Parts: sequence; structure tokens; C-alpha cells
Amino acid sequence: MHDVLVVCAHPREDSFHRAVVDAAVRGLRTGGHEVTMLDLYGLCFRAAMTVDEHRAYHSDQPILDPMVAEHARLVQQATTMVFVYPMWWGSLPAIMKGWFERVMVPGVGFRLDERTGKVRPALHQVRHLVGISTYGSPWSLVKLGSDGGRRIVTRALRMSCGWRARPRWLGLYAIDTAGPAERAAFLDRVEHTMATLS
Repeated sequence: MHDVLVVCAHPREDSFHRAVVDAAVRGLRTGGHEVTMLDLYGLCFRAAMTVDEHRAYHSDQPILDPMVAEHARLVQQATTMVFVYPMWWGSLPAIMKGWFERVMVPGVGFRLDERTGKVRPALHQVRHLVGISTYGSPWSLVKLGSDGGRRIVTRALRMSCGWRARPRWLGLYAIDTAGPAERAAFLDRVEHTMATLS
């Protein structure tokens, strides 16, 4: 059994995104995992880093906001992290990008080597990194363009966890033209993948 942190970002409760989140959580619980979900919009998470937070970033106390401190605690306990969001403008929604900037500070998301100043992993306990996203464009166009969110989750964040962390990506492409059968198949795929995560 693993502690799983699910971070999701979509402003509407009646969106297909909510069904994706529910499928992921249902699958994880079926697999016997303990799940904590952070709904960034529901929590009214503030995306923008303040001037004081920026000044504190490289200090001994880089986190000033109690909500951010709680999220950082959950990150440090999680053995699996799952990020669910729609791709907007080639990357993560602003609220999730801000979450990375405010939560994954030095001492949480990474450590700086005192001798060399190089970035070192800080989240060695993480075994799985999962990204689940929906795209307006078909896969062929996404491949040609930018998929900044996927790079953040499967590359940049993996460097914070170490190479033992296994990345996994689930994407529904061309969602604007996807019919009920395609959407239902994607929800089944998400639930099954999460239920069999080990």
C-alpha cells in the first residue's frame, strides 16, 4: 500500500476532468492505496508567488503560507504523485504551475549541494509519477508542438525524485471531437491503470 497524492486543476465541477479525477481516485482505492486529493481550484490555491516568498526562497524557511506548508508535508510523505489537468496553451494550467513554484521549493522538491551548488533529488521516497491530461489537439499536433506539462512531470519532477521513480502518462487527445465511447474508454483506462499501479 502506498500514500498517493493526487493534484488536480480544473475550475469546473461539471467538467469531464472531474470524471477523470474520480476514475483515477476510484482505481487507486480499488488497488488498496491511501489517497489524498488536492483540488487546487476548490482550495482556492494562490498561484502567484509573493515578493516575500521570493525573498525567502533560498532561506532556511522558504515556505511562508500554511496551506503551502501542508501541501509540502504531503509531497514529502507521498510514494506516488498523480497530476490531473487539461493542457492549456501547451502546458499546465497557471494554478498548477504556481503550485509547483510555491510548493517544490529547496528542501522539498530538491536540495542544493552545498559544495557545488548543483540540484540534487530530495524526494527519494517517490516511486511513481503519473500525469493524466486532456488535449484539444490530436496527438500528431501535440507531438509537433509543445507539451510543457508532460516535460515538467516526467522529466523535471523526476529529477527531483531520482531515477527510481517511474513516470507514466495517460492522455486523451482531440477531446473536443471525442464522442461518448472514446471518453468512456479513456475513463476505463485511467481507472484500470491506477488500480494496477504497484
